[in-house]
Amino acid sequence: MTCNVGGIERPVRIGAGVLAIMAGLFGGLSGAMSGIAFGVGAILVLTGAVGYCPLFTLFGISTCTPSSSSKK
Repeated sequence: MTCNVGGIERPVRIGAGVLAIMAGLFGGLSGAMSGIAFGVGAILVLTGAVGYCPLFTLFGISTCTPSSSSKK
């Protein structure tokens, strides 16, 4: 897995994921909506923490900057 989520997007994903998880747990949503919010939040936190998003790979998107060690 190569990095394809980087920059400001990683903390934004983690923050949005935490908010979605909190909404799913404590937002007073119906059972299905609560599960959806929790699932989306978990995916956002995971992809933000790991720095890899499978959908970005599918669409050929990358927000990571190349590391200085790979520039020659």
